[in-house]
Amino acid sequence: MDTHRELAPLGATPAAPQPSSLDRRRKAAIIVRLLVNEGAEIPLSELPDELQAELAQEMGAMRYVDRDTLRAVIDEFADELERVGLAFPGGMAGALDALEGHLSAPTAARLRREAGVRQSGDPWARLGALSPKELLPFVTGESIEVAAVLLSKLETSKAAALLGLLPGARARRITYAVSLTAAITPEAVDRIGLALAAQLDARPPRAFPDEPVQRVGAILDSSAAATRDDVLEGLEETDRAFAERVRQAIFTFADIPGRLEPRDAGKILREMEQPIFARALAAAEASDEGLRDAAAFLLDNISSRLADTLREEMAGLGEVSAQEGEEAITEVVGVIRRLERAGEIRLATPPPRE
Repeated sequence: MDTHRELAPLGATPAAPQPSSLDRRRKAAIIVRLLVNEGAEIPLSELPDELQAELAQEMGAMRYVDRDTLRAVIDEFADELERVGLAFPGGMAGALDALEGHLSAPTAARLRREAGVRQSGDPWARLGALSPKELLPFVTGESIEVAAVLLSKLETSKAAALLGLLPGARARRITYAVSLTAAITPEAVDRIGLALAAQLDARPPRAFPDEPVQRVGAILDSSAAATRDDVLEGLEETDRAFAERVRQAIFTFADIPGRLEPRDAGKILREMEQPIFARALAAAEASDEGLRDAAAFLLDNISSRLADTLREEMAGLGEVSAQEGEEAITEVVGVIRRLERAGEIRLATPPPRE
C-alpha cells in the first residue's frame, strides 16, 4: 500500500510521499497543484477526457507533500523541460492546428476529412460568423429542435433577421421550441454545433465568397450609368433571368428614396467629405427626375441647418462637370454599400420589375 494514502495513527503526522515512491502521474498532479496555487492559467481542458479524469483522481487521492519532496519534483520537472529540444503536437488534429494558415485551404480541408478531424475552433463561433442567408439552409433542412438550438446560440439581431426569412408557420414552431431548450446539456449543444459545422467542412471550396450575381452587381454599382445600362442590356439579350437578378442586386443613387431608411441619411454624410457630398447632390439635381428625387430625399432627412449649409455650398459650385458628378455620386453609393456590409444600415429589398 502506498504510504502517502495510508491513514496516520491517531495523534501522529501522516507521512509525506518520498520522490522515489511517486510515479509520473502523481508528480504531474503535484506540478499542476503548484501552478494552480500560483495563479497560472493551465489549459487542462485541451487534454483528452481520460487524462483530465486521471489527473483529478490523483489530486483527490493525495494529501500533502513536504518541501524536500516538492523541491525534488520541481527540479526533475525543470530538468525535463531543459532537455526538450522540439515538441510536436501529436496526432493529425494537432498537426493541422499547428500548420493553420500555412497549408492551402483545400489541402487542409481534405486532410481533415480523410483523418476524421474536426475543424479547429469553436463550431458555434464559425456558425455565428455566417450571414442569415447562409444560415437559412440549417434552419430549413434540420429538425425544429436543432433549429431552436441554433437560433439560441446566435446574436439576438442575427437570430431575428434569420427568423424573418422563414415562413410564418416554421418560425412559430422554432420559436416555441426555444422555450423547451432549458434542460438541454452543454454536451448536447456542443454535439449539435459540431454536426452543423461538419456540414460547412463538407462543402467544396469556392474561389469566390460571393455569388456571381452579387459580384456583377457590385461591379455595376461602381460603374458609370452609361456603362451599367449597356451591360444590363447585353445581359438581357443573353440571359434574361440572370439580368433580372443582377438588377435586383444593383443599388444606384436613384434607389436611395425607395431603399434607404430616412433615419440613415445622416450616417452617409458622416462617412464622407462634405464637399464631395455637395457635389453629388448638385449633379443629381441637375440630372433626371430619379436622381433629383434622391437628392431631395437626402436633404429632407438631415438636420435643417446642415441641409441649408449644403444648399449654399451646392449653389457656389456652379455647373458640375459630368465626370465629377458621376464620381461623386459613385462615392455616395460606395459609402452606402460599405455601411450596409458593416451592418450599420439596412437597405430594403427592391421590388421585382413589372
